[in-house]
Amino acid sequence: MISTVVHNEIEWKIDLEKPIDISIPLVSGQEGPNCFYAPLYETSPVVAGDFIGDREQGGLVNFFNIKVNPHGNGTHTECVGHISEGKLKLRDCMQRFHFFANLVSVDAHKLENGDKVITSESILTATAANGFSEAMILRTKPNSEEKLTKVYSGKNPTYFDPEAIKTLINNGVQHLLTDLPSLDREEDGGKLYSHKTFWDYPDKISLHRTITELIFVPDFVKDGPFFLNIMVGNYDLDVSPSKPVLYKPL
Repeated sequence: MISTVVHNEIEWKIDLEKPIDISIPLVSGQEGPNCFYAPLYETSPVVAGDFIGDREQGGLVNFFNIKVNPHGNGTHTECVGHISEGKLKLRDCMQRFHFFANLVSVDAHKLENGDKVITSESILTATAANGFSEAMILRTKPNSEEKLTKVYSGKNPTYFDPEAIKTLINNGVQHLLTDLPSLDREEDGGKLYSHKTFWDYPDKISLHRTITELIFVPDFVKDGPFFLNIMVGNYDLDVSPSKPVLYKPL
């Protein structure tokens, strides 16, 4: 199914039958991806008297409960409600679900203390070929399938320098997707400088901007422009497990 979309007076054609899913599946009992010591994603069948909601245990239907921490268990999309007062909801902030995007692969800079940080220079180097777009998908190097199951808790994973976030914002980025568990250092004393920078918090809060974390973009997907659909659930939260899907222009 070929669809035509127009962006900046340029006509794109995309094949809706060839999506590239860059979300990480949630698998019950799996040790990752997991971060910030969140409880693991779990599923369990409903049990009521003689009824059990599991076909493998003799039930008539599969009828499962789930237990999930969106920020800690896998691919998720969040709004400024993640750090703001007032319990802002993702559904109130995110009004669009289709975007024009650029995928870039970025290197981290190693600091003297051993931290690995995405810097403004990292961003500018990665975007030199294709520039910026309203949505930016940042794949960190090195890239491997280890990201599908990695446990990040207590390991101080790579994070963003606030100046790198400023570079993105100053170039019109409204939606940031990354394979990292957070924009900020795992333990930063609650400063959250990169999150606050992205959302202009608390000065001019940018309600419509979103961050999607813990994606995985396999190597066969090459850097460049894409049409992006971010699918989220309608939860009463600042965040939702999400399914970002890419479409390569024909």
